[in-house]
Amino acid sequence: MKFNIPNALTWARILLIPLFVGVFYLPDSTLPILDKNLISCVIFVIAAVTDWFDGYLARRLGQTSSFGAFLDPVADKLMVGAALVMLVELERVNALIAFIIIGREITISALREWMALVGASRSVAVSYIGKLKTTAQMIAIPVLLYHDTLFGVHVRPIGTALIWVAAVLTLWSMGYYLRRAQQALKDAGEV
Repeated sequence: MKFNIPNALTWARILLIPLFVGVFYLPDSTLPILDKNLISCVIFVIAAVTDWFDGYLARRLGQTSSFGAFLDPVADKLMVGAALVMLVELERVNALIAFIIIGREITISALREWMALVGASRSVAVSYIGKLKTTAQMIAIPVLLYHDTLFGVHVRPIGTALIWVAAVLTLWSMGYYLRRAQQALKDAGEV
């Protein structure tokens, strides 16, 4: 593995996960819940911005690599998974929603691996609906982590609505990828 800035940013995102989770396990006397909410929200937003930035730098600096292509989505899924588990524990997200989103990520990751093995990885390349799902999710999670008022508006209902939208888009995008993969596998004689 060759060191480069994009991969370092991806590793930094992974290293933020224990910090992100650990914030909630500090005693309330050390760090009140409102501060925990704000700090976890800021860490998550930093991770999300880092995700965009490492991809941009990899392309801009010509530092793309197979290792980076592997590690980047792993870092994303770990961070989103950790956030959803914490939000379920804090009773801000329904466990069913967390299961749908995390289950879809595992399913599509396995599907992409399988499709790569049969030489049909282009059939499960990132789609527009997948990008919409990610956008809804990446707005909903920090809003639900923040869990306070912003400009006089309590943000929890907004975050809750967006996470439900993300769950629906998650199922829709999973169906889309599975249909595309099924056709590619039929064409390749795999099913």
